[in-house]
Amino acid sequence: MQALLDAVLAVSRELELPVVLRQIVSAAMHLVNARYGALTVLKENRAGLEEFIPLGLSDTERQDLAGVDPPHGRGLLGRMIEQHEPLRVDDVPHHADAAGFPAGHPPMRTLLGVAIGVHGRIYGNLYLADRRDGEPFDEQDAAVVLALAGAAGIAIENARLYQQVRTSAEQFQRLLLPTLPDLTPFTGAAVYRAATAPGHHLGGDWYDALLLPDGACAAIIGDVVGHDLTAAAAMAQTRNMLRALLYDRRTPPSLVLDRLDDTLNAITDAPVTTACLARIEPDGDGWRLHWSTAGHLPPLVVGSDGGTRYLQAEPGVPLGVDARLPRPDHMHALAPGDTVLLYTDGLVEHPGHPLDAGLGALAATAAGHARLPLDALCRTLADQHPSDGHDDIALLAVRTPPPGPGTHQDR
Repeated sequence: MQALLDAVLAVSRELELPVVLRQIVSAAMHLVNARYGALTVLKENRAGLEEFIPLGLSDTERQDLAGVDPPHGRGLLGRMIEQHEPLRVDDVPHHADAAGFPAGHPPMRTLLGVAIGVHGRIYGNLYLADRRDGEPFDEQDAAVVLALAGAAGIAIENARLYQQVRTSAEQFQRLLLPTLPDLTPFTGAAVYRAATAPGHHLGGDWYDALLLPDGACAAIIGDVVGHDLTAAAAMAQTRNMLRALLYDRRTPPSLVLDRLDDTLNAITDAPVTTACLARIEPDGDGWRLHWSTAGHLPPLVVGSDGGTRYLQAEPGVPLGVDARLPRPDHMHALAPGDTVLLYTDGLVEHPGHPLDAGLGALAATAAGHARLPLDALCRTLADQHPSDGHDDIALLAVRTPPPGPGTHQDR
């Protein structure tokens, strides 16, 4: 009974559906000391199997089955699908329904199978083969696995609901984020990834980019504290306010952030927010980055030759802390083809490593892929992030025009 309780707790504490399914098989194998275990997931219309999850196979056995199609739900598996009753077989090779074992399949003598149901609907079947002591499965084995199957059904339903909530949260978050406009002559790209930690799927990370009437390109990244609907709503409100202020008070960035802080303080209860506001402006034959931060991480400049540089400079205080404190402005010369990367801390923070390690890893990845098209570069940085996934990720990249016709030097 203690082993059953431990198995139920192990299955119930997981929320990721693939992990839950494998945990169910593993727990059942441990309970009855089975050499092999498998879980079949039925298709919605019950016409066959959607998924087959086997455990217990050795590397050699897996190699012997390489290229073999998964089961189709016939033979003994088909009997379970049709009848939904616990099945114990003491001599699999000589059973009337034993069929469909492919070449290379490990020999199995005894079998125990139970159905897994979710709210009256059969989700799939759990199969166990060959007790390690050589004895056939008995009534006690069937009873304990049946008890586990009841808990497994609830765990599967919880995981499916969790998956639905996460998907809905991600869709809601993406609806709040902008589709980048045409930034010609600049190139822009952005990536957003929701957090993977339970309860953190809604977040306050956001980005924006737009061309301003004076010919500059504005790029913004921000992060509202929190992982809930309040943070998501505050993010949308802050982004929209900032976009309007950019048209009204185009420069310098520090004054735009100060005005945003005053406005948020006067008419909202928005949480504390970090942000970086940058303008890419013409500067002779090149460009310059004119930026100010509100407690945010520094921009990363990636040259077309792969050189990288973090623009470490005095940061201002986050929005919502003290609107009376001024924020400094900074400038940095950019060459044609340089890429400015703005990002949130979810891209680089890991509780097991110092922040500098995450920043170094990000710079190294950016340097190694500097020649990629901007969309591909952003996806690569998001895919290979050094963080632990506990926080959502926002990444914005703006690339200055290459030298040649069509750039500001020729107009």
